Amino acid sequence: MSRKPYPTDVSDAEWQLIEPMIPRSRARKRGRKRSVNMREVINAIFYIIRAGCSWRMLPHDLPPWQTGYFYFQRFQRKGVWSKIHGILRSKLRELEGRDPEPSAGIIDSQTVKTTEKGGIKGYDAGKKVNGRKRHILVDTMGLILMVVVHAASIQDRDGAKLVFSKIRDTFPRIIFNLGRCWICRTISSLGSTFYWLRIVYRETL
Repeated sequence: MSRKPYPTDVSDAEWQLIEPMIPRSRARKRGRKRSVNMREVINAIFYIIRAGCSWRMLPHDLPPWQTGYFYFQRFQRKGVWSKIHGILRSKLRELEGRDPEPSAGIIDSQTVKTTEKGGIKGYDAGKKVNGRKRHILVDTMGLILMVVVHAASIQDRDGAKLVFSKIRDTFPRIIFNLGRCWICRTISSLGSTFYWLRIVYRETL
């Protein structure tokens, strides 16, 4: 690498973990083969995420912003980011002497205001905020397991159901061990979240 490094650049050790999870270029009879440096593409994406700037403000010594944006969107559609996140989370849990798959989780929600641009949004009457709500499920180490973003008008208990519906196949140990999932007071006080879980997932056994 001929340029000066940025603080967000991946180290050699980090790249050794990430590189095997990057989809390889398909062998095509027609068209150009992939010529871009994928490590530099990842560096560009990490720079955008950390700096919080627009793609067009990407420094010129990194790959063109169109290239970085293309691969960022492509990997998102193909679930590459989720795969990388899941593998790294499992490795970190193993380093801490824990089972790769969590058996306990903590769920909470947060409502945030949104801009006037398009997208899902609603009014949270309890917090008097017009925007979106995100439900986040983490393990006992604080590592993210699932994030669901929806309109702020959706009740907390209903948002929690969306989270548990998505982790049924991914984290079955949490679903089948309901006594070890901590729900924030706002969600649990709304009533039947745990009852709903027991009914729905009992029928899947």
